[in-house]
Amino acid sequence: MKATIWHNPRCSKSRAALAILEDTPGVEVDVVEYLKTSPARAEIEAVLAKAGVRPSEALRNGEAVVKDIGLDVTNDDAVLDAMAVHPILIERAIVITDKGAVIARPPERVSEVL
Repeated sequence: MKATIWHNPRCSKSRAALAILEDTPGVEVDVVEYLKTSPARAEIEAVLAKAGVRPSEALRNGEAVVKDIGLDVTNDDAVLDAMAVHPILIERAIVITDKGAVIARPPERVSEVL
């Protein structure tokens, strides 16, 4: 099985999710450091839809950029636009497989898509 993880190596929860993936037999892991290689708006939208979450539910509300840009966190289109420009706003880690996608918080949620 192939799994893609939108990963931030500075985040302990993201590192834990990656470790679970790497320790699971038969899983080929594609690591995307999304802060270095930002996903396009359409890709973010598709992955969040696959996870069954609204963009506002995958938003890191505590990031300073939310206030700096005056983001309306109730407007999903505005949130998607902001995530595409400021990927730090995307909750981490997100794991995507053929079975679905999940925000791996807590990291053990990875098992839901394996």
